[in-house]
Amino acid sequence: ETEPLTSKKDVSDCSKGEDCKENGLLVRNPKSALRLVEDGNKVHPSQGDKGEAAQISNGYSGVQSSVPCNGEQQLMELEDRETWSKKIDFLLSVIGYAVDLGNVWRFPYICYQNGGGAFLIPYTIMAIFGGIPLFYMELALGQYHRNGCISIWRKICPIFKGIGFAICIIDLYVASYYNTIMAWAFYYLISSFTAELPWTSCTNPWNTGNCTNYFSKDNVSWSLHSISPAEEFYTRQVLQVHRSNGLDDLGGISWQLTLCLLLIFTIVYFSIWKGVKTSGSTVVWVTATFPYIILLILLVRGATLPGAWRGVLYYLKPDWQKLLATEVWVDAAAQIFFSLGPGFGVLLAYASYNKFHNNCYQDALVTSTVNCLTSFVSGFVIFTVLGYMAEMRNEDVSEVAKDTGPSLLFITYAEAIANMPASTFFAIIFFLMLLTLGLDSTFAGLEGVITGVLDEFPHVWGKRRELFVLGLTIVCFLGSLATLTFGGAYVVKLFEEYATGPAVLTVVFLEAVAVSWFYGITQFCNDVKEMLGSAPGWYWRVCWVAISPLFLLFVTCSFLSNPPELRLFDYDYPYWTTVVGYCIGTSSIIFIPIYMVYRLVVTPGTLKERILKSITPETATEIPFGDIRMNAV
Repeated sequence: ETEPLTSKKDVSDCSKGEDCKENGLLVRNPKSALRLVEDGNKVHPSQGDKGEAAQISNGYSGVQSSVPCNGEQQLMELEDRETWSKKIDFLLSVIGYAVDLGNVWRFPYICYQNGGGAFLIPYTIMAIFGGIPLFYMELALGQYHRNGCISIWRKICPIFKGIGFAICIIDLYVASYYNTIMAWAFYYLISSFTAELPWTSCTNPWNTGNCTNYFSKDNVSWSLHSISPAEEFYTRQVLQVHRSNGLDDLGGISWQLTLCLLLIFTIVYFSIWKGVKTSGSTVVWVTATFPYIILLILLVRGATLPGAWRGVLYYLKPDWQKLLATEVWVDAAAQIFFSLGPGFGVLLAYASYNKFHNNCYQDALVTSTVNCLTSFVSGFVIFTVLGYMAEMRNEDVSEVAKDTGPSLLFITYAEAIANMPASTFFAIIFFLMLLTLGLDSTFAGLEGVITGVLDEFPHVWGKRRELFVLGLTIVCFLGSLATLTFGGAYVVKLFEEYATGPAVLTVVFLEAVAVSWFYGITQFCNDVKEMLGSAPGWYWRVCWVAISPLFLLFVTCSFLSNPPELRLFDYDYPYWTTVVGYCIGTSSIIFIPIYMVYRLVVTPGTLKERILKSITPETATEIPFGDIRMNAV
């Protein structure tokens, strides 16, 4: 039977298990499926409670549609969508995602390189006007529309749906190299279960004649050609880069690292295969809180080392002249952006499992503040140890702190730990901390892909999540094989610099433009008001419309105008690697224009009608019903 939309029934009658009408829209009892399909002035409830296809005469459905398909659309039961068991699970998951290995090695290095304490000024400004508004925007979008990074665009601006596919490709690229760094940490962890750490002496099979252990009791002097045992362990035993001639001759695959990576992906699979209730309620409580316990222990230990004050002074001593350099502001913008992590689909995915009226504004402020403070405190953890190293070597801190990226952790910090009392204990907890930091980010990155694909293809993968996650982890493992070769470290750095940086900046720039200028800042603020009870103020509106897009455009143009000259150990990357790097980065964002063309081609009508349909949200009205969402055409 059909009922006219003009008929009225008190919404309170829904408690009796009946269907209700409110404002001309059919509201199903919350215990049954929420569906609405409209045919002129008639409403056809779909057949059964399992979400079977509903007949729609105009070819459009109100829920979970991407493009018209002959009037047959299967409608998603939104109350069946998984939600976080507790609010703290969501907060810990977001914090665990945002706080990763980069907070430990990148921020301290960027800080002292760009003026020490003076760097905190551009960093804070970029966080307030760029990073945090974008972070808040993604949380609000995900929570309101309750969709992953692909299907959410049909509710915002369908022609930009290619952004979702680009995000998934970027996440796969990240998984192909980021987990390899964790495999290095896992190798170190296994090697730490010895009475004497293997990177403390020069008597191992992998050591060379240049190995110099200045921590030994003998009076050993440090020369220009000296190499520490920690550096030789990292380069010659773990990475074995001496067996590779560069990117054009990567050499064979390290079976030790392959086994380490296989175990890591096994842990990842069984942590996320069931969804956010599994990763949120159990795993994330360990992986998100454990690093803070270890950071506190290492901070206290570092502060008690001789020479620690030298490192802290070097870390925080302001160089005000640096603030006049453009690259300092570029580094500040890039650091806060990559630290908070919008643009990877993770915030959209995690927020989509929130309850509709959850205070995502408060969540954005809390998690972004925790992230920034963690980066700042990590600097003390690193530089107290660098000061100790400088004291032992009788060198300036700047000479000790020249290692960057992973080398700062796996060479400099590992060497300092090896020469502390109770070195085995501190080595074990330090590399455990690195693993937990990395695992959180891996869980989040893959969840962004999983949620995006499952929401876009619910009929194919909706009931086969475990199978899809298995296939995804296998693809990521196979994609990591190049980084497991003897020259794999060169591949990791290439992907780190080119595959994600400019691509994800472009993605978030287009995302901000699509939301603020096409979907409309007024509509977006109304959505936020519908969830939170109050609309965002002028500060947020100005940031979303103008400041944040300009912030992203500034960083992207700065990167493209001055591509980094890559160098790792003694290897200078040839020019052709820059071309390859840009090709890798372009291979993800190319999906955005491809989908735009596809959308215009398949949409019926004149060119003007096609454009208008392609930039108009397919879901025009969204009505909350408690924690359940209903969509209407």
